[in-house]
Amino acid sequence: MIKIAILDDHKILSEGLCRLITDSGVGTVVGMANSIAESRQSLVFWKPDVLLLDVGLPEESGLDYCREVKENFPEIKVLALTTHNEYAIVRQMLDNGASGYLIKNAMADEVLAGIEAVAAGKIFLSHEIDLLMKRPSKKNIWLTDRERVLLRLISEGLTNGEIADQIFLSPETIKGYRKNLLLKLGAKNTAVLVKIAIEKKLI
Repeated sequence: MIKIAILDDHKILSEGLCRLITDSGVGTVVGMANSIAESRQSLVFWKPDVLLLDVGLPEESGLDYCREVKENFPEIKVLALTTHNEYAIVRQMLDNGASGYLIKNAMADEVLAGIEAVAAGKIFLSHEIDLLMKRPSKKNIWLTDRERVLLRLISEGLTNGEIADQIFLSPETIKGYRKNLLLKLGAKNTAVLVKIAIEKKLI
């Protein structure tokens, strides 16, 4: 039987998922947490096969926590269950080690199928997300980790020289990166670049 842990700040949703899983016989819920701090303390005792993880948690980033879980417990399969259906967030979540991605309006059968699939070592995307990832679109902007760090520092108002000092590159290299980001996001200046980055949840 699959051992499942649930991390979601909405207690009603967590309890509904717990009932769904228990009634289905697919697995057993070994623990539920409403915050990353609670999950961080408990995972080592729960020892789940699958962690159902809400990406949009209020106190810390579910994206970052996914990476943390995979670094500390590589055997745990992370299945995102969230309202976020933006390409950049899905891509980042998968790159951070998630085995699957479900939207919260998914049907019960799809949720259970996702749990079984990731527990078996497969990648599972809900139908809506599968279509999103396959659809070629200019809106699907993907940044490297370095570009993402650079974008965050630019948004904080740092100059090329200050950024260069922080990430140990030359100001000329930073200037080149900044130019590439403007082209990649179709921005005419830094202010527009930051605005687009916020709108598309790239930072």
